[in-house]
Amino acid sequence: MVHEENPKSGTPEAAWIARFASPVAHTHAAVALDFALPLAGLRFAVKDNIDVAGVPTTAACPAFERLPEVHATVVQRLLEAGALLAGKTNLDQFACGLNGTRSPYGEVPNAFDARYVSGGSSSGSACVVAIGEADFALGTDTAGSGRVPAGLNNIVGLKPSRGLLSAFGVVPAAQSADCVSIFARTVATAVDVLLAAAGHDARDPYSREIDLRREPLPARFRFGVPDRLSFFGDAAAEQAFGDAVARLLAMGGTPVTIAYAPLAEAAAMLYESALVAERYAAVREFFDAHADDVVEPVRGILASGQGYSAADVFDAQTRLRAIAQKVEPMWRDIDLLLVPTAPTHYTREQMRADPVALNRNLGAYTNFVNLLDYAALSVPSSLRADGLPFGITLIGPCGSDLALAELGQRFHHATGLAQGATGEPLPPPRAIPGLAAAGAGTLPIAVVGAHLSGMPLNSQLTERGATLVRATTTSPAYRLHALPGTVPPKPGLRRVAEGDEGAAIALEVWAVPLAQVGSFLALIPPPLGLGSVELADGSWVKGFICEGHALNGAQDVSHHGGWRAYVASRATPSSN
Repeated sequence: MVHEENPKSGTPEAAWIARFASPVAHTHAAVALDFALPLAGLRFAVKDNIDVAGVPTTAACPAFERLPEVHATVVQRLLEAGALLAGKTNLDQFACGLNGTRSPYGEVPNAFDARYVSGGSSSGSACVVAIGEADFALGTDTAGSGRVPAGLNNIVGLKPSRGLLSAFGVVPAAQSADCVSIFARTVATAVDVLLAAAGHDARDPYSREIDLRREPLPARFRFGVPDRLSFFGDAAAEQAFGDAVARLLAMGGTPVTIAYAPLAEAAAMLYESALVAERYAAVREFFDAHADDVVEPVRGILASGQGYSAADVFDAQTRLRAIAQKVEPMWRDIDLLLVPTAPTHYTREQMRADPVALNRNLGAYTNFVNLLDYAALSVPSSLRADGLPFGITLIGPCGSDLALAELGQRFHHATGLAQGATGEPLPPPRAIPGLAAAGAGTLPIAVVGAHLSGMPLNSQLTERGATLVRATTTSPAYRLHALPGTVPPKPGLRRVAEGDEGAAIALEVWAVPLAQVGSFLALIPPPLGLGSVELADGSWVKGFICEGHALNGAQDVSHHGGWRAYVASRATPSSN
């Protein structure tokens, strides 16, 4: 059977290989009913190269099917944390691919446009989370399989430091580089899952104790940007990445150009050196007897590993270590590395026509991460003009998982994006467990006008070390007015009386260091002053409000939804 013949192919149903009629809970009744557990009631799915006791594991190859007697360690730990297992998900066969079209169980479509690929190999796991059929899902990541599908479906993909999550009970792809990964619609949920599942496991030869960094990244952080980036002719993706860089600048980041050539050299080794022999070794016994049951181009990739000697592998490992030594000084100049999660997006038809080259393009900025022992977090960044999601990946040294999560959560919430493809707004951000509180010693202040990112007075915030926390709106109880005669132009925000018609007004929340609050407020002229503003989620923060007398005769611009949109409308010639 080939994927084009499967009636589910190209529909959301193709995301599932086995969907349970009733979710699987922990067998101990007390655990199953304990709502104080960290993941109580959350539904999750697992990629079908991860064992669930009594359920076949296929790795998307029916001839390979095995029936495990025990759960994979990560599955067991998540059930013990109160999560409910909803089923097993589709994947590029043997976790070999980054696009989601290499499965006899069907092609998994993109959650936003079914004509496009979902990304892989953890295609089904990403899809079910994006469309809301699971609260989180497990994938695996050797070359980007836990990040690319996240970036292409507007969700979070957390690729832990290698060995932090046990891979016992996981069909290996390249065992020394494999990671179990986590998909979720928010960073906070992904971190909850990570902490519930983490821990040393002697049954996994690559499991290890990792001392996680407990301090957040500095308020004024430095992020590396590759000196050469290719978007393969995709102007929308290139623009989206530029916007992401600008947002990190607004959040207190400083870009630092880094040489990408050695990272690219390491990435190429995964498939273009003797290291590919590990892919063959992972399924050698089965492949030698059943090569015809493996789909192309997976068959060709696995077969390419047969021709290398042990000496070739040692040579490749030494070469990789030499690259790692060459790259190490990069971390003296940066706190993290920024790359596009995927530099472009392809239709399923395009991928079928050129499956090897286009798949390689999707992994242009992913393959080196596990080989060089880094942690990574893919977070949504924007929806492009064509409606397709674009994501970025934050990369740090081994053990930086929680620090990346703290910055990633702030970045994600500053985008104003909805959760996955559900249309639901993001919930309020949460403190990252186990990490020293970011923003301690700061005052959150909401701005609605000339202090917004990219607006004329934003530098008054950034010069004081203020960082962007999130973009959101007020509750629908406000009116926005353009104040006459102000330079630069400024708005006045007014809360309406109960029963009067209000609107939700776009704003940004910035964390201002307490030592800088006084000097910042000294720059705010009357009739503006500091008060309290109700946000869309019902919480209150300090923010700028306007004295009522100044609004007499001021133009009401509330119908624009925010100051940025109003300013843009004035710059656009009227259609009349």
